[in-house]
Amino acid sequence: MEAYRNPIILGFVALYMLLCIGVGIWALRRTKSTHDFFMAGRDLGVMVTAFAVFSSTLSGFGFVGGPGLVYKMGMSSVWMFVCIIMGYNISFYLLAKRLRLLAELGNSMSLPDVVALRYGKESTRILVSVAIILGVLGYLATQILAMAVVLKDILIETDFLSAISLEMCVIISCSILVFYSVTGGIVASVYSDLIQGGVMVVAATLVFLTVVFTFDNGFGEISRTIQEHDPEAIGPWGTLGMIGCLSWFFVFGLGGSGQPHVITKMMMYKKVSDAKHILPVSIGGYLFSALLWVGIGLAMRALVLQGVQPELSSPDAAASQFLQNYAHPILAGVVFAGLFAAIMSTADAFLNIGTAAVMHDIPKALGKTIQNDLFWARMTTVLITVIAAIFALYSGDLVAILGAFGWGTFAAAIVPTVGIGFNWKRATPLAANVAIISSLSVNFIIKIFKIGLPYNIDVGALSLFISLTLFISISLLSQPPTIDPDVEAVMDI
Repeated sequence: MEAYRNPIILGFVALYMLLCIGVGIWALRRTKSTHDFFMAGRDLGVMVTAFAVFSSTLSGFGFVGGPGLVYKMGMSSVWMFVCIIMGYNISFYLLAKRLRLLAELGNSMSLPDVVALRYGKESTRILVSVAIILGVLGYLATQILAMAVVLKDILIETDFLSAISLEMCVIISCSILVFYSVTGGIVASVYSDLIQGGVMVVAATLVFLTVVFTFDNGFGEISRTIQEHDPEAIGPWGTLGMIGCLSWFFVFGLGGSGQPHVITKMMMYKKVSDAKHILPVSIGGYLFSALLWVGIGLAMRALVLQGVQPELSSPDAAASQFLQNYAHPILAGVVFAGLFAAIMSTADAFLNIGTAAVMHDIPKALGKTIQNDLFWARMTTVLITVIAAIFALYSGDLVAILGAFGWGTFAAAIVPTVGIGFNWKRATPLAANVAIISSLSVNFIIKIFKIGLPYNIDVGALSLFISLTLFISISLLSQPPTIDPDVEAVMDI
């Protein structure tokens, strides 16, 4: 079977691509309006919602960027995925019931709709929409780059495509993504998440076991190898250092309640009481899937240090190289298919919220009505994909770093406005607006001008701290806001 390893892997990936086309065509028939395109009708069950939540969080960020970051920085990366689990609990506690009830109260189609309902200001709706668009470009670039990197690693093993470029892989990946997203919108994403999430959980668990059995003494040998050659990497802070890890702890723990591609799913489930069942299923699915994150990263670092595996040309290649060289061909094929599934689903979610911001939220805030809105929503999806692809190719960042930037952008702008503001009646529209503007300014000034922060402090953590401080201070110094009685009643629940 080893002789047919690459054809088997290609076969599974090709089968999944065909499945994506089929799901897109099926979803096209169910998508009759922009409400279907953006919200999937607000009647999702527990399992569909739970798997959509954790699949959106993991995606190419965790399946490609996660192992690459562990390979490069050692245990530093653990501070990301462990804190995300804590973030689930914070997000559900702060938002699950209120966001669902407010969405129903206002018949909302998007997160900025609910924000406008809460604060009563169209300026806040516009600023949240802008934050979503900018965050989407960074995070969507993560998914596109992850898909292209993996596709290239698979195709260069074939005789007829061994010289394929990363740019061509980006074009192929984006073409499939655009078809999948344009035809079905959020319907294609959330309903396929149930199957995709199941594949991710099973595949990640089997890969983790493969990692253990690749070494004679399992993780004991991995730990001893890294300890001997690179002791800092196996320490509690990894190579990033204590302050850098704690900044990740802050932004990934609290920042979960500011991820629109995740919390938007809380607007779609059928019954408010379902939240208590959705949370444990989401955490369990994420926990098992994240085994791949740590397992492959540490295994590849140990294999390189032992001289068994050549040094990787890029840390992002850790997952694909392990699967191609050390996993059973069928398992590798299933995992690659699951990886593409996770990326496709999450990318679709990002395109969906980004397109909603451009086509629904900003025009609504400006009092404009767009004719033939479903058609133009699909065209906007194509445009956002192209811009994100260019960002992915020329930013020069690793998948995980791009993902961390997108996460931080969302967190700093949306956690104060939504996570805190939906629970604190004293929060004012001015405070929300200032928090969003300040967070975006800090994030993008540091990113564009490549300003280095001391002690490896994450830029998202810094901007979240600044936006929270301004949000709370301005709210306390301002006159108490006037809140719609129905909105206030929801906040009292």
